Amino acid sequence: MIQYIKASVVMLAVMASFTAFAQEKQKAEVPGTYRNTTVSDTTTIADIKWKSFFEETDLVKLIDGALAKNNDLQIADKNIEIANKQFKQSKWGNVPQLNAAVNASSTRLSDNSFNGINIQQALGQHHVDDYSAGLNLSWEADIWGKIRNRKKAAQAAYLQTAEAKKALQTVIVANVSKGFYDLLMLDAQLAIAKKTLELNDSTLFAVNLQYEAGQVTLLAKEQTEAQRLIAAQLIPELEKNIQLQENGLSVLSGTFPDAKERASKLEAIIVKENLAVGVPSQLLSKRPDVKSAELALKAANARVGITKASLYPSLSITAAGGVNAFESSNWFTIPASLFGSVAGGLTAPLLNGKRLRTQYEVAKLERDQAAIQFRQTVLVAVGEVANALVKIEKQKEQFTLASQRVATLTKAVSNANLLFRSSMATYYEVNNAQGNLLQAELELAAIQKERLSSNVELYRALGGGWE
Repeated sequence: MIQYIKASVVMLAVMASFTAFAQEKQKAEVPGTYRNTTVSDTTTIADIKWKSFFEETDLVKLIDGALAKNNDLQIADKNIEIANKQFKQSKWGNVPQLNAAVNASSTRLSDNSFNGINIQQALGQHHVDDYSAGLNLSWEADIWGKIRNRKKAAQAAYLQTAEAKKALQTVIVANVSKGFYDLLMLDAQLAIAKKTLELNDSTLFAVNLQYEAGQVTLLAKEQTEAQRLIAAQLIPELEKNIQLQENGLSVLSGTFPDAKERASKLEAIIVKENLAVGVPSQLLSKRPDVKSAELALKAANARVGITKASLYPSLSITAAGGVNAFESSNWFTIPASLFGSVAGGLTAPLLNGKRLRTQYEVAKLERDQAAIQFRQTVLVAVGEVANALVKIEKQKEQFTLASQRVATLTKAVSNANLLFRSSMATYYEVNNAQGNLLQAELELAAIQKERLSSNVELYRALGGGWE
């Protein structure tokens, strides 16, 4: 008994070391600030609910529909329900198992057997009936924390599924919003192409008049027509991409492909600036995927405790009680028909010790993997925020320069048209100016969309987008 107590104390010390090891592993190193930032304010846009972060009514409607009908989110809900039931079941691990049993048997004894002769002489019959009813109870003492660690593992798995759903929701919110901004960019580019086509038509009309008057050659007419076809060719391409983008948003929303109503215009949306990002350490509590990785580490540590406890003896207590009689008429004759038994014993692994130790060593390696994955998840999270920040900064500069280029080329097109009508500029200069303006306006719309998408990416990278 003394040796048993000593072993218990040693094992409890070992289990305590497991906990300390797990806590040490869960400490992820993070920088004090993000790259190229010096602000250490803990205010962050991740605290803003997505319905407040996105101000476009039609976008909010799209996100609402996606969160309500997205099939991946519905699967995540089922995973949470499954994990929750498993966690509730794990709470009953310390509860004894209690089973009811009713048995009846009839045995025909041999007349030539010793038992048969004795029972025949005693009872005067060749067969024996036996009837019993009772309760069987068994219980394993949780000395080494095996059952307790099973409960911890189930709880971590349940919480992990909840965090997985939150992470999926942030991705869906981000994907729908970026898809919506892609759609607005295509709308803007389609309007640019149609406007340019009208401008090209006007130029082509003037060149045709000059060609009929013998003022320009056939080459001028053909070159102007080719320039017009560039804008004309863009229109069906953009219309195709718009429908493809609408179909993609429909799939995200869990609906069949259809048109998306929208009143927002890309050029009317104000890009948010100076967004608060907080400090990197906040990602440990704000980002669902980081929290999920931390919970995976906790579950892995609990499995180490389970496999370690399997190497040690288990203490089981069993009990049985009820009524038993040779004749059914005497079944419930109390207390004569009552019976009962209580037993306790230690069971230690012998021949299967190697297999159990291998499971224990594998569990430790899996815990190390979970710890590395946790640190990697934190590293990726910090990197995603840093990437979004540099995109926002540089895209703002790009947008300023692109806006200046569009303004300059707009004036150039206007001047080229005036000079062309005054015969002071050639058709080539007009076509070149119009082509440059078309390209510049398309690029400006793309940069505006990228700025909006980068804001969304920063919001997601900080852990925003779930409630």
